[in-house]
Amino acid sequence: MRVIYFLAAALLSLTAAQAQDRFGQIQNLIPRDKTGINQFDVKKDSVAFKGLSIDIGAAFALQFQAINSFNGHQGTSFTSPSGAAITDYRLNNLGNNLNLPTANMTIGAQLYDGVRVNLDLYLAARHHNETWVKGGYLQIDKLDFIQKDFLKDFMKYATIKIGQMENNYGDAHFRRSDNGNAMMNPFIESNIMDSFTTEPGIEVYYNRNGLVSMIGVTNSKLNQNVSEFIPGTTTAALPDQNTTISPTILAKLGYDKQLSDDLRVRLTGSLYHCANTSGNLYSSERAGSRYYGVMTHAAYKNGTTNVTNNQTADLQANHTTGRFNPNFGNWLTAVMFNPFIKYQGLEFFGTIEIASGGNKKGMDETRTVNQFAGDVVYRFGKTEQFYVGGRYNTVSGKLDNANTDKITINRFEASAGWFMTKNILSKLAYVNQNYKGFSQFEANGNPNDLYQGKFKGLLFEAVITF
Repeated sequence: MRVIYFLAAALLSLTAAQAQDRFGQIQNLIPRDKTGINQFDVKKDSVAFKGLSIDIGAAFALQFQAINSFNGHQGTSFTSPSGAAITDYRLNNLGNNLNLPTANMTIGAQLYDGVRVNLDLYLAARHHNETWVKGGYLQIDKLDFIQKDFLKDFMKYATIKIGQMENNYGDAHFRRSDNGNAMMNPFIESNIMDSFTTEPGIEVYYNRNGLVSMIGVTNSKLNQNVSEFIPGTTTAALPDQNTTISPTILAKLGYDKQLSDDLRVRLTGSLYHCANTSGNLYSSERAGSRYYGVMTHAAYKNGTTNVTNNQTADLQANHTTGRFNPNFGNWLTAVMFNPFIKYQGLEFFGTIEIASGGNKKGMDETRTVNQFAGDVVYRFGKTEQFYVGGRYNTVSGKLDNANTDKITINRFEASAGWFMTKNILSKLAYVNQNYKGFSQFEANGNPNDLYQGKFKGLLFEAVITF
């Protein structure tokens, strides 16, 4: 933490030594305030280069939660499939109170005409309550550092991003809450199956006259090292152990056009493919969900075994409550389609996602999980400072191909918001989520917390960004 303070102080000192226009003179930057809503991918602007310029920003979010969880287990004492007595089992009774405040920090600089650098930090998060680097990248919009006007006609529409950064799969991640930065999300939580990862790589964009396109590649690793890759042990049940980690291919193609003053239409299709994967796409989010502690159990006994409270025993290992990870193994191919229509203050955003991968680690056999989401938001007021909206989200698929039935998770969230200023947002939301098809017991004989599960209740969130 001390290092960050010193870095911020050094940047501010550097800025003070320069002319005033060297602070915040950043090119092609999507705003972090209200004006950045519904800006996807990358942007081009006409901000002039006036030498080295520094960008410092932050985001803060705090929720008041009043949510109750339920499941289908009858009573607190019953018998497991092995005949062992389950005693004192129950879901945690959650209080109505404040969640952990979350905070982000952004440090950036305009290094050259058309070249800037960006670093994002999580100052406090549900998964990491110490400062943690989310990622960073170098963005290149001109190649004048090679030669004046080098590939000028191409770079007029092209952008190159290089770094360990939030990878651009789909459009849904531009409308999700990113730890303290919840300004772009009209609701309080993200999708049930939250596709988010920060693998190092390169993305090349070409956007022209409504065309949206991007091609990228990453090394498929969240934590970087040069250690030897050691395959798992091959068995009759797990015959297809990965022998390497393959690069991940990212692609996006679409159309985005302001057809009139009132109407904007956008439609994109995106691909994420890795032939030998560690399954980062649905397990890499290190901030955590907004539904703290839902569907978690209190301490209980399974026969003579003490089972700890999974809300309080390991907070970092249980930070995604309310979300779903399909836990694919070996390989992954995910395709996402996102329609977006805005007519005056009314907007619709949809997600159609088809994700397929190895049934489990050590198996190439295909398993598929589908996600569908749609939200309608109506923004009103002189500057569209108020809004109301509703979102329905459903996920379905098998947890294992050996299972007879699919599981289904359904969520409805209604939300209302008020932009007090372009940097301050308050939200109120109601959520109702149901779990269907989950077995009564886990493979180890413990009760399944999600069996006939549901949670519902209210959340209030306050957000500040600059």
